[in-house]
Amino acid sequence: MVDLLLEAVVIPVADVDRAKSFYVGLGWRLDADFPFDNGFRVVQLTPPGSPCSVQFGTRITTAEPGTAEGLYLVVSDAEAARDELRSHGADVSEVFHPASPGGQFSTDPGEHASGPADDRASYSTFATFSDPDGNRWLLQEVTTRLPGRVDAAPASYGPAAELAQALRRAAAAHGEHEARDGGAYDENWPDWYAEYMVAEQAGTELPT
Repeated sequence: MVDLLLEAVVIPVADVDRAKSFYVGLGWRLDADFPFDNGFRVVQLTPPGSPCSVQFGTRITTAEPGTAEGLYLVVSDAEAARDELRSHGADVSEVFHPASPGGQFSTDPGEHASGPADDRASYSTFATFSDPDGNRWLLQEVTTRLPGRVDAAPASYGPAAELAQALRRAAAAHGEHEARDGGAYDENWPDWYAEYMVAEQAGTELPT
């Protein structure tokens, strides 16, 4: 099939400069701010480590400002991401898991069970925040991908913190591997780490 790369998502805002200031303040990369004589203006920003950007501006969408919901920001550690965003001024909810299926999309606090998901299950821990217009973002913690969710391609990581988390998970798993092997030092640990991290990102069977 022909590659179809989702690289930009439009969000509706009422005040372009206010929205730009908010997202720049979060540390998102400003890729473009192009105004035109006919009143059209497009602003594009990219979250750290993301292959997809957001766009907003004037004469760019007929959607009501603040109506975008369920905008996913996938992170390897929801609590660390929450702390980082809060340090940049975002009003981020406490970390939660859905009290019932789909509860992560609800604005009813009763649908949010406090704290991470049981056993820190991948895909099941969340936090939310909104921009000044009310467009709602959803942080989702993903540590292990389901099979087939990542194309068979070289593993890649975004921010250094994401790579560090992956290395810690590999180190913990490798410690269990060494213990099962009688506690002997594994001289080939770099190969084992690499195999584990590639399999984890691809959602395939992990080495033991």
